[in-house]
Amino acid sequence: MDLRLLRAFVTVARLRNFSAAAAELSTSQPALTKQIQVLERRVGSVLFVRGRHGARLTPAGELLLPDALELLDRSEAFERRAVQVASGAEGSLAIGFGLSGIELAPRAVALFRSRWPGVTISLEDMSSAVQCERLLAGSLQIGFVRLPVPPGLEHLRLRRDRLTLAVPADQQLPRDLIGWIDARPLIRLTPDRGPGLTAQINTLYAELGCHPHIVQEAGDLQTVLALTAAGAGPAVVPQTAERIAPPEVRLVPLPGRAATWWTGTAWATRTPLTERFVKVAAEVARAG
Repeated sequence: MDLRLLRAFVTVARLRNFSAAAAELSTSQPALTKQIQVLERRVGSVLFVRGRHGARLTPAGELLLPDALELLDRSEAFERRAVQVASGAEGSLAIGFGLSGIELAPRAVALFRSRWPGVTISLEDMSSAVQCERLLAGSLQIGFVRLPVPPGLEHLRLRRDRLTLAVPADQQLPRDLIGWIDARPLIRLTPDRGPGLTAQINTLYAELGCHPHIVQEAGDLQTVLALTAAGAGPAVVPQTAERIAPPEVRLVPLPGRAATWWTGTAWATRTPLTERFVKVAAEVARAG
């Protein structure tokens, strides 16, 4: 149905005068009359009776007027929402985060939701490698990942992270920290849970020439830190883990070129919605 014809119909019905309706619609009276005639042919009914006192609806016109008003309302609502979606004020985002975004991602989501409550956001914990796969496949729109990212993805650096040694808060450490680590059984995150972190740690071990013995693995970083707090052994973890570390644990920065790396946001398709979220993530990162 041509919405222009429906708009002509409801305007004449409201004003009960073809001349006044033509003026409001910025058209001529003959053109408006033709539009009503076209609509009447399409619906198969006469809609108006014209007389000295203007135009009044026929019984068929009375019955069809509510439907015409509803269709126009829905059309206007669609146009308003389309503008919101196109501008990034409405829509949905699937966001991933892993160890690299364990602190930044929730804060960015909270700030974004406070500004654009019309956007639906899902937040899922997964490794950087899985995030990149899903970003390229289109099932994820934004990822908080360890950099660099594979071809096909754009990214924005947010902050540097570094490897630290998690030890009990009262643990006394020698000057030769590397030699001390080499002689200690360590706790670590299960490699398949954090493949990027595991690779980073192994690269650092190779650089420093140490070969720690792994005494226990855990499936999440909180458990690793809890085991360290309980005295089960030290662990090499990202500096960002300090946000979730219990007070019984302190993090000691480790030396070496391989001890640091960049984390950031990544995306495959640039849209107004992803651009807004990336700006919020950068704002959160700058705030510390």
